[in-house]
Amino acid sequence: MFKALSGETRLRILGLLHDGELCVCDLMAVLQLLQSTISRHLSFLRNTGWVDDRTCGVWMYYSIVKNGSCLGKSLLTVLREYLSALEVAVADREKLAGFSKNNSCA
Repeated sequence: MFKALSGETRLRILGLLHDGELCVCDLMAVLQLLQSTISRHLSFLRNTGWVDDRTCGVWMYYSIVKNGSCLGKSLLTVLREYLSALEVAVADREKLAGFSKNNSCA
C-alpha cells in the first residue's frame, strides 16, 4: 500500500482521480506519458487497493476505491491536502480542467 505512494506518477494519478473517474486516454493527455506507462501505474494502484476500474465499451475507466480500508481513507485525506499544495499536481488539475472530454477517447 505504501509502496504505491512512493512514485510521483502514481501520486499524480491519484491526485487527478480525486475529482472523479478518468480513462487512460485522459491521464495520457494530462500527464503526457505513453499508454503503457499509465496502464502499468494504474495496474499497480489497482493491485494495491487504491483504485477501482470499470469497462464501458472498449474504454476502461478508473476511480479511487470507495470502500477502502480505514487506513487507506485516512491516507487519502492526507494525500489530498499534500497534493493541493504540490505544484505539479496543481498544474495537472488545471490541465485536466481545460481538457475537453470531446477530444479524449473518441
